[in-house]
Amino acid sequence: MTTTVSSRADGPSIDSAYAWVRLGVSMLLSTIGGAGMWAVVVVLPAVQAEFGVDRAAASMPYTATMVGFAAGNMLVGRAIDRMGYWIPALVSAIALGAGFLLASLTSSILAFSLVQGLLIGLGTSAIFGPLIADISHWFNRRRGVAVTAAASGSYLAGAVWPTVMPYIMQGEGWRFTYAAIGIFCLATMVPLVLMLRRGAPREATHGSPGSRPTQPISLSPAALQMLLVIAGFGCCMAMSMPQVHIVAYCMDLGYGVARGADMLSIMLAAGVVSRIGSGFLADRIGAVKTLIIGSALQCLSLLFYIPFDGLASLYVVSLVFGLSQGGIVPCYAIIVRDYMPAKEAGQRVGIVLMATIFGMAVGGWMSGWIYDLTGSYAAAFLNGIAWNLVNLAAILLLMWKARRGAEAPA
Repeated sequence: MTTTVSSRADGPSIDSAYAWVRLGVSMLLSTIGGAGMWAVVVVLPAVQAEFGVDRAAASMPYTATMVGFAAGNMLVGRAIDRMGYWIPALVSAIALGAGFLLASLTSSILAFSLVQGLLIGLGTSAIFGPLIADISHWFNRRRGVAVTAAASGSYLAGAVWPTVMPYIMQGEGWRFTYAAIGIFCLATMVPLVLMLRRGAPREATHGSPGSRPTQPISLSPAALQMLLVIAGFGCCMAMSMPQVHIVAYCMDLGYGVARGADMLSIMLAAGVVSRIGSGFLADRIGAVKTLIIGSALQCLSLLFYIPFDGLASLYVVSLVFGLSQGGIVPCYAIIVRDYMPAKEAGQRVGIVLMATIFGMAVGGWMSGWIYDLTGSYAAAFLNGIAWNLVNLAAILLLMWKARRGAEAPA
């Protein structure tokens, strides 16, 4: 099977100035396309009121979006391994824009949910795992920084879109807002994708001069993939507890919705800092060690949520949580690129990130279920800590296997 990795012998090389320009375009593309992840959360109350459904039914569009987003990370990831990034990304951008336009015309919660999953969720996936896999081909010396910077677009989108959308909705309603987002995505994302038409540099091919060699590990690719899936699912089961329920938790404590929303914003802003910082750290000490540090700090911050429930302390713990967890997910992509062949990067990264998304979805639901059973979030935090320990165990096993692989005779 031919790949696009070595398609341009005379094009820009790895770690070149073009690689940094491509990273900037990728971050902008991700920030715009990230509307597909956050818009449905913002319009949920308005959609619920217009369609006259209960909160469980109103949550269906979000669930459908996450399922489409998760599946798309694997499907689009496989497509970029076969034909390069820009064609699958162009199709995804058009699907995303069309999805927003169609969603603005739906007349039932079922139709709205189907459009969210099949078009918006799938369309958004191209700006996460597949984008991260693509940018990893363009960097050797600063691969960690590049991958985490590209992954930061989704968090930047979480800071931008929920801030802008309420102002438009207040004057024009959610349908106009959705249609405007669809037109904006088509008008901006299509030209940005066309700027990424170059195939990955020849040096990205394993064994080519200037390529970064795959690191040895005493695990088969299938076993390594499974270990990363378990780790990714476990860490995001834990991560989902504060991210999904912090607003409700603040309401229960009597602090109100606005305070909880502020804490969520702090988490996301700190997550951007954490992602970039983790990239620098991964370039110095390796992605596996960086992942262990982030996971251990996330576990500790989850524990702090239980005794420290004062308003000021919750702000501090939320900041610490954001600084801890932001760099965890991008580290999986770096590990895939360090230990697996470049020609499989899109599919492999997509599978692992699909597991993290399912972890977020299941973890968010499970925390609510535990709350319904116990009447408090304390047990839900403990459940998150337990899953975090599963993640730590998987990564420690990975580090041990990597050491054995490095020590094995050539």
